Amino acid sequence: MTGGMARAQTPEVGTGGAIGLGNRGWSASDPNRATSANELEFSARAGAASDYIYRGTTLSDHGPAAGAAVEARFGALYAGTTVATVKLPTQPLAEFTYAAGIRRTIATIDFDFGVTYFAYPGERLPGETGGINYWEAVFRGDRKIGEQVRVAAGYAYSPDVSNTGAWSQYVAAGVGYDVPGRLLPPNLGVSFTTAAGYSWFGNQALALGGFPLPAYLNWQAGVTFTHKAFNLDLRYYDTNLSKENCFVFTGDPNARPGGRVDPVTNPAGLISNWCGATFVAKAWFAF
Repeated sequence: MTGGMARAQTPEVGTGGAIGLGNRGWSASDPNRATSANELEFSARAGAASDYIYRGTTLSDHGPAAGAAVEARFGALYAGTTVATVKLPTQPLAEFTYAAGIRRTIATIDFDFGVTYFAYPGERLPGETGGINYWEAVFRGDRKIGEQVRVAAGYAYSPDVSNTGAWSQYVAAGVGYDVPGRLLPPNLGVSFTTAAGYSWFGNQALALGGFPLPAYLNWQAGVTFTHKAFNLDLRYYDTNLSKENCFVFTGDPNARPGGRVDPVTNPAGLISNWCGATFVAKAWFAF
């Protein structure tokens, strides 16, 4: 996300009120839903959002985005793909993801280990490294505490995030509360969820400066309403990235001067608002 490139980072909110730990905005998976061991099952979702936020930073220049996903499961195995509109410095046509993995319940914890490839076809400005395609491995665990409370934690690693030459690591944890159904109208579900994560990185390729990308915290909190297949999520996102480091991280093409100069990472003192506090409304249908 530096050197004129914005790297995508996995929907902050899953199906229904799943706890988002920095997973992709249109993933069709729900780690808490049981699957038959001997049947092939499919799930899908499609919708729109006022902004596409991933691990605290916008992938749509704070504009609206649309997306869709489909996933197939057989027992503990799953595979899926998503497509989403994005607005990134390399100007790709869209964002496509291809994921596969395994989900198993051990004791009282639902585990999920998967690998995702992020592709950005049609990039008009692929930059020094020839584009921002990359892959990431993710390990996650979810557990219910009683009938209403859920907790989750996860870890993600990429050896070459956004094809910059830098490895990336991400840890996150969150909690959710499902409002008891007896307190709600029929067919309505309400879930409150919140999570926080920390990202840190290795050094980029020399062509991009050779320095490490800025480490940062991100956090989010919101409420999800579910009525049959329809879902509505209202959520607040933020990070602790300064406006100067936001530009270093995202390569925002609309960045402007006026910030603190860093002779190594930001010699022009450019600043970006792609990483600040944001409120997002997101609606989708899940089947």
